[in-house]
Amino acid sequence: MSWPELVSSYGIALRDEFVLFDPLAVPDELRDRATAVVLTAPYHERDARELGLPVHTPPADSWEDWVAKFGVDPERVRGMESEDLDWLRAGEGEGHFHGPGAWPFGITAYAGREDNDLILWLPAINVLVTGDSLSDFGGGLEIQLGGRKHVTREDVVQRLRPLLELPVELVLPAHGEPANRAALEQVCASS
Repeated sequence: MSWPELVSSYGIALRDEFVLFDPLAVPDELRDRATAVVLTAPYHERDARELGLPVHTPPADSWEDWVAKFGVDPERVRGMESEDLDWLRAGEGEGHFHGPGAWPFGITAYAGREDNDLILWLPAINVLVTGDSLSDFGGGLEIQLGGRKHVTREDVVQRLRPLLELPVELVLPAHGEPANRAALEQVCASS
C-alpha cells in the first residue's frame, strides 16, 4: 500500500523532558533540547537512529503478525523478521519497547488498529499523538486500515471510543494536519 508523503513529527515538553515524536528532519535547536524519542509505531523510526537518544516504541511485527494482519501465506514469511527497528533490537542504541498502557513521561498508550500502531494520550497538555490508525491524507482525520485484514473500521472505532472520555483538546497525527476534538468525535461517531 502506498502512503501519501505528508508526514508529521512533533517536539513536545513533558515534565522535565523534551520528547520527539516520530522524528523527521528535526531542526538543530530542537535536537539540542531533545532528551528522548517516542514512536507511535515501529515503522515510524524515521530519523530516530541518527539522533542517538533513548527510543520508546511499540515492538516491530513478527512474521506471525504479517500472517494475521495482511493474510500473507505463512510459508512465504515463516521465520522472517521485520526490518523495523532491527538496529535497536540488535542493541545499537537504547531501546524501550512498550505496548498499550502506561509509558514514561506520563503518557498512556491506546491500541489503534493494532497493538503496535498506537494513540498516545499526553494528559499534561490534553493532546493525542496518533500513529497511522488516525491520519489525515487530505480529507480530514480518518481511520486508516492500511490493508489490514484482521480488523475492520468498526473494530477501530470501538477501540477509539474510550478516548472520548478524555479531555482531548488537540489530535496530532503522524500524517497530516493537527485536528481538534470535534474531528475525533466525528471519527468515533461514524461507523
